[in-house]
Amino acid sequence: MEKIDVLLQMTKSNPENASAWYLLGLEYAATGKNNEALQAFTEALRCNDPALTQQIIGELGKLSLAQSPASAPVQSETSVPAEAAAGKAEVVAVYQTNDAERHEAVDEAADETKAEKVPVFAINQPKAASHIQGLGSERPFQVISGGQAGKRDRAETPITFADVGGLHAVKNAIHMKIIKPFVSPGLFERFRKKVGGGILLYGPPGCGKTFIAKATAGECRARFIPIHISDILDPYIGVSEQNLREVFSSARANKPSVLFLDEMDALGYNRSRSATSSMRTLIDTLLTEIEGIDTNTDKMLIIGATNMPWDVDPAFKRPGRFDKMIFVSPPDEEARATIFRIKLHERPIEQIDYALLAKETDLYSGADIENVVELATEEVIAEIMRTGVERPLTMKDLKNAIQSTQPSTIDWLRTVKNYVKYANQGGLYNDVEAFLSRYKRI
Repeated sequence: MEKIDVLLQMTKSNPENASAWYLLGLEYAATGKNNEALQAFTEALRCNDPALTQQIIGELGKLSLAQSPASAPVQSETSVPAEAAAGKAEVVAVYQTNDAERHEAVDEAADETKAEKVPVFAINQPKAASHIQGLGSERPFQVISGGQAGKRDRAETPITFADVGGLHAVKNAIHMKIIKPFVSPGLFERFRKKVGGGILLYGPPGCGKTFIAKATAGECRARFIPIHISDILDPYIGVSEQNLREVFSSARANKPSVLFLDEMDALGYNRSRSATSSMRTLIDTLLTEIEGIDTNTDKMLIIGATNMPWDVDPAFKRPGRFDKMIFVSPPDEEARATIFRIKLHERPIEQIDYALLAKETDLYSGADIENVVELATEEVIAEIMRTGVERPLTMKDLKNAIQSTQPSTIDWLRTVKNYVKYANQGGLYNDVEAFLSRYKRI
């Protein structure tokens, strides 16, 4: 398979892979396919990777300079898309025959790109302009900024530790790993304390493992890079490993950064139980990227999250990779009261006894508590629609919702109890054992 075909497959499987689009543009440019190269560089620029932006602008400049007046393509007349009225960005790119004007156009494009993080390039000449200018006249290379309705332009309020109820042990470990070293760098450098590293969070589903990772990025104002197995795996041999290396390279280029490996038991499955050789090579690559001869995680915090730590390869659990395994238990009574306050915030409510609600939801996860609030809210809305009389949420509604639900953590705790009893020789599950000792009914 040719290199262009492989790169096309990568862009199809992950359209947001800026590196793949950039490399595809280079290949097209090397083979003289300038139009295809322009489109590939356009897609790479749209992906908004700061590490590649200037390189893409440079390649676009080379394309403009390489275009001679005799070989300059004449753009066909096309109508302006109707979607432009809906707020999409449109850029008109036409090659200039004068070298000085070309340089000015490329500089203008670079300036506009710095101002607008998500410019979009397209070869498009308005029909009206073609009648005025004729075939011989050309317009300069320019960027016309426009609104983007995608996720990148939505300003989201950053999540911090103030939004996380409980999990004090997890917060303290993360503070020591990446937040405090930036507050007191002299002290950490004097003691040669490593900044960054790995933390493996495990516990029942819905107890805040993913949420605490997002809050970590917001707390230290670092770049948050979530990694899911669907973003890495590819049917072609070697592409999955390349995808993984690109993610780590991007994180190292944007330090400090927080990498979040969700469902670590899938991405780092125990190699002794793996039935396929392809997954073994992917796991080996991940182990090397976290800590290898030519790699390091300085000023990078790697957070892994899993519901099944017993399925994670033992090589990940040693110091140097995931230095700490932290049990994210179901929230305690204080944390449950805090979660109820957060979930009921800005809802129409009467006087709520948060302490009583916390006492009646023992072993409930954060997701379970959110479900209780949603069920109670649904009942109130249904009643208002039925009677036409509006009323706030009350303690009675919440109590009824609690009585109709059960904690989802019990099944997981019963499963892990067997591992604590028969597979805890190394002391990995001591925290779970201490937690289970307080609950005789499990």
